[in-house]
Amino acid sequence: MKLQHFRDMVAIAEHGSLRAAARYLGTAQPTLTRSLSELERELGAPLFERRSKGMFATPLGQAFVRRAIAILNDVRRAKDEFEQLRGNAVGSVAVGLSIAAHLRLLPKTLKQFRRSFPKVRLRIIEGFYPMLESGLQDGSVDFYIGPDPGLSLPPMLHKKLLLSGRRSVLCRAGHPLASATSLKALENAEWITTSITLKAENEIGDLFRRCALREPTLALQSQSALTLLTCLANSDLLAMAPSQWMDSPFANHVLTTIRVREELSAPPIILVKRLDVPLSPAANFLMDLMTRAAGNDGPLRMQGDQPGDRVLRRKERKYTHARHVANARSAN
Repeated sequence: MKLQHFRDMVAIAEHGSLRAAARYLGTAQPTLTRSLSELERELGAPLFERRSKGMFATPLGQAFVRRAIAILNDVRRAKDEFEQLRGNAVGSVAVGLSIAAHLRLLPKTLKQFRRSFPKVRLRIIEGFYPMLESGLQDGSVDFYIGPDPGLSLPPMLHKKLLLSGRRSVLCRAGHPLASATSLKALENAEWITTSITLKAENEIGDLFRRCALREPTLALQSQSALTLLTCLANSDLLAMAPSQWMDSPFANHVLTTIRVREELSAPPIILVKRLDVPLSPAANFLMDLMTRAAGNDGPLRMQGDQPGDRVLRRKERKYTHARHVANARSAN
């Protein structure tokens, strides 16, 4: 069994036919057919069913493809780690961030990460844990930062608390209800629902019921930060969103917080990553930056007396020195 077999099986599964997979891989279709036959003969079981509309993985084939994806991602990580440790800071990092993590943590860390790893391609996926779980398990996503979904995590994944959860009622600047001080005053308002958890569409209703208030009017549902910001800024709709939203300059210039007296709790913000596979230096550095940023009220500072600051300074100096050494060697 060779890495080529893993690559070929994943391509067949993702593209749905031998012809499409061969075109994607830049190889001849008979070569791909031979690779599949060799692997099925070695495993003693069919991995794909040949149908008129293409190739479909059998249950055994689906399990093999999941494992093959994880193996290929681990190989990619190993190559990235090797190159980054030798000072050739290339490769890629993929992270999943909720909207709150985007607004709170990314502005404080992006510039510093790009300075330390200018050639590393950063892929950022906006989403919540349920949609990112499979990527975390197979290694296509390095880590996730966002609301705790309240689910039991698979044994290979580990979570760490970064921020306590809190929410605010948001509206446009100049909203007629901006000075309200209780949810009672917002009973007749119309709301945008967001997707903090799997039952997000019920959360506002549950809160109003606990406060013995009428069911709120849910006028719009959004999983996009851009949609929510646009609709809030251009209507009298209200939204109950993570308080970190107001950390963003895009939000706090056009939106304001309605300071109600009720406690608006929310799931805590967590970090999730795999336990069994170490992150590449670049991914680990970005994770450290975001973890530190979660503990700071202002922009992340590299000057300071806290132990975490000193650790990050040492890491940045190490990566910068390694890059300079590699550049000097290539110049000679």
